[in-house]
Parts: sequence; C-alpha cells; structure tokens
Amino acid sequence: MIPFDVATVPDLLRLLAVPVFGWAAVRDARTRRIPSTLWIPLALLGAVLLVWEGALARGIGPTVWRYEFLVPAAISLGFVVPFAYLCWWIGGFGAADGKALLVLAVLFPTAPQYGVGSWSVPVATSPLGAFSFTILTNTVLVALAIPFALAARNAAAGRFTRLMFVGRPVDWDRVPTTHGKLLSAPAEDAGGGLDLDALRMYLRWRGLTLAAVRERADRVRDPATLPAAPNPPTDGAVGARPRTDGDGALEGTSAASSPEPREYDDPWGAEAFLEDIDGTAYGTTPTELRAGLEALATRDRVWVSPGMPFLVPLALGLVIALAYGDVLLGTLL
Repeated sequence: MIPFDVATVPDLLRLLAVPVFGWAAVRDARTRRIPSTLWIPLALLGAVLLVWEGALARGIGPTVWRYEFLVPAAISLGFVVPFAYLCWWIGGFGAADGKALLVLAVLFPTAPQYGVGSWSVPVATSPLGAFSFTILTNTVLVALAIPFALAARNAAAGRFTRLMFVGRPVDWDRVPTTHGKLLSAPAEDAGGGLDLDALRMYLRWRGLTLAAVRERADRVRDPATLPAAPNPPTDGAVGARPRTDGDGALEGTSAASSPEPREYDDPWGAEAFLEDIDGTAYGTTPTELRAGLEALATRDRVWVSPGMPFLVPLALGLVIALAYGDVLLGTLL
C-alpha cells in the first residue's frame, strides 16, 4: 500500500465523499430517487472538517488563515451555497442535486493536496482556492459533453436525426422501466415531452399496464372507462406495479366490447387524472399526456431523452477535480 506523504487529516477524511457520491450517482441514474438522509452525515462531517481545517490554518499563521482558508471558504459558502439553493428554487435541478452541491460546498471549501511519492494532486488548482467552485465548473463541462457522447453513440448505430444529440430510441415494452421524457421528430413523433414518471403515475392510477393500453387503446381512450375508485398514482418511480383486478375490464365497458373510434371531450381521461391527483405530475399537461399515450399506443419504438441526472456529472466532476484539478483552468493556461 502506497502511503500518503502529504495530506492533512481533514483532506484524507474528505475522500469519504467519493464512494458516497459514486453510489448516489449510480442510484440516481437507475431510480431517480435518492434518500434525503444520505446527505446528513456528509454535511455534519463537512462542518466538523471546516472547523478543524480553520483551526489548523489559524495555527500556521495569518497569511494562510486569510488567503488559504478564509477567502476560499467565503467563496464556497458565499457563492456555491446560494447558487445551489437558487438553482433548486427555480427548478434548475432537483432537491437531491441541490443538497449534494450544498454538501460539496461545505466538504470542499479549500483545495486539498494529496502526495503519493513524488506525485501531488490535484495538478491544476484555481487561484481562488475554492475547490467546490472547481468541482462545479468541471461538472458543467462534463454535462456539456454528454450530448456529444449521445450523438456519437447514435451515429455509430446509423441513427442520424435532429434528436441524436438529446435522445435515443427505445422499444415500447422498455418504456415502463425507462427514465426520461418522450421526444418528437418528423419521422419519430414520440409524444412531445411526456415525463415517463408521469406516464407511470397515470398507468398506476388507472390500474393498467402499457401492454393493456396498446391492446385496448380505443376503450382506454374513452373517459367513460375511467375507474370509479382510482388507485394511488405513487410518485412514478420505477419498480411498483399497477394494481389490476380480475381480467382488467374497464369501467363502463364489456370485456369483449370494442367501441368504434370517436371524439371525446377528455380523451384518455387526461384532465380527470391531473385533477384527481395531488400535485402536477412533474408539470405534465393534458395535451402532453394525450400525445404521449397516442404515440405509445401506436408506435413500436419511440425516442426518449434520458435526462441524465445532475448527480452523475457532479460525481464525475468531483473525481476529476481530485485527480486533476480545474479542467477549464488547465485548458486555458
């Protein structure tokens, strides 16, 4: 085992955040759900280490105390923390993303240094010294690179469309376990922005599977078939299954009947669903829900924007910052 020759105890303890953020990024990518309690221990650890490092810096001398601790800490806590709160408040990202960025601002107010033999990392450090700001800029660069990686993957598969930078095709039977939003294009009209969590909420509310919707689209489209006692819609997370009873016959219809297609005041019961549930179903409108259901009822493959969670580039930005430093600064200088 190679020992660390140069590292303060607070800097070593800060490395505990790496596996936690790695786990959170993987879980968020798979489920889009992160327990709020995850951030409490890291926030407490960050607060303790902040005080500890401040005491060490003050003991070294006034120059280190002022310019290597107070200034970076002031930038982290005075800029990154309000920025994280503002982005969450305006809906720029979710609560888990905001909490993660807040935790990083407390955990990494100053730039750590790790020495292994003759090596010392990070290599490229910002003159500001606010390491959480370095993590944030790295995160933005990683997030900007994701569309190009997605386009390269689509191009390698021969899929050249205006959606290649923002989405990927998904077979209809994989949609119930897929995260993201439906997209639309001239040749691949997929409903125009329906959040797939909202779709799962609708299906659970009606007690239907997507396969049942496709098999009986004409009847499901009729609002008269809405259940008299709808099921809880849940939060749309992947994993739960819709409740269905008996043969899954719809309200107001016979299991063997197949009414002729006609116009309805509320096709698919979209307005009734959104009025009945608590909340907004992730900002879904009746028009978006109807368009998405029409597309999924008739198309075997739809285009989906994966909507990469902010925690994924944030975790990568943290690792890059620790191993290299400030990518933007290293590129410019």
